[in-house]
Amino acid sequence: MHLAQTGNAIPVSLNKPRITSKGQITLPRAAREAMGARPGDRLEIEVVPGGIKLRRAEGESPFAKYQGIGTPSIPAGREGIRKWLREQRRN
Repeated sequence: MHLAQTGNAIPVSLNKPRITSKGQITLPRAAREAMGARPGDRLEIEVVPGGIKLRRAEGESPFAKYQGIGTPSIPAGREGIRKWLREQRRN
């Protein structure tokens, strides 16, 4: 089996996943890594003669609309939030 990544075919030996009663399969780690797929990613499936093509769906993150929402007085990032919390606990 070959996994297509940026136009190049990458030979990968994969196991043979089974389809569950709900129509689900587990995508083997080698395939997920080759396509850069992570939990929560959407996939595009194209039916082609003799099989399917599977690729990550490109597009806007489902969380993009929430970007920038928050309390302006709380700094962004993990360290900024920790610093803000320490200051709040002192008061």
